[in-house]
Amino acid sequence: MGLATIHGGEILFEGKKLNGIPTYKIAKLGIAYLPQMGNVLAGLTVEENLKIAGYLLPASEVKDRIEAILDIFPVLKEFIHRKAGTLSGGERRMLAIGMALMRRPKVLLLDEMSTDLAPILVKKVMEKVVQLRDELGLTIVMVEQAARKALEIGDKAYLLVSGTVRYEGGAQELLQHPELAKLYLGVVQA
Repeated sequence: MGLATIHGGEILFEGKKLNGIPTYKIAKLGIAYLPQMGNVLAGLTVEENLKIAGYLLPASEVKDRIEAILDIFPVLKEFIHRKAGTLSGGERRMLAIGMALMRRPKVLLLDEMSTDLAPILVKKVMEKVVQLRDELGLTIVMVEQAARKALEIGDKAYLLVSGTVRYEGGAQELLQHPELAKLYLGVVQA
């Protein structure tokens, strides 16, 4: 998203080099980024957050996109006029994902979706990620501390250790690889 210094290599999206491109231009290409924290505007209502997230859309499309997001996250309909800061952690996470989806991204970057969520909410968020991938055909890239849960739903995995790729391959393969799972993920094979 243009937020970190790239020390080597290049990042390509649909054949276009992203290195050095400002974040707002990357967003216009169809990449949405959902940061780990601070991803909703607590003093604004759910509706206002969604409207702000649609800033790149023509005004005529904003209402329809909000309706589409509320269809994906029906619980948010109940809270449409409530301040985002009054929502539970899981509800705020749904709102943040909805905000990222407002512009119909091609790729959704999720940073630590499970942070500060109870295990039952982590499960629900991961189920929603699978639904978005399968129903919307959305490419989702996750950086996740709940590695086992992410690998269970993922297709491809990269294991980074001190900025170096130590493993690249199928998510299930990494989950089942006894040495990697034990050393890097803290996963004990049953």
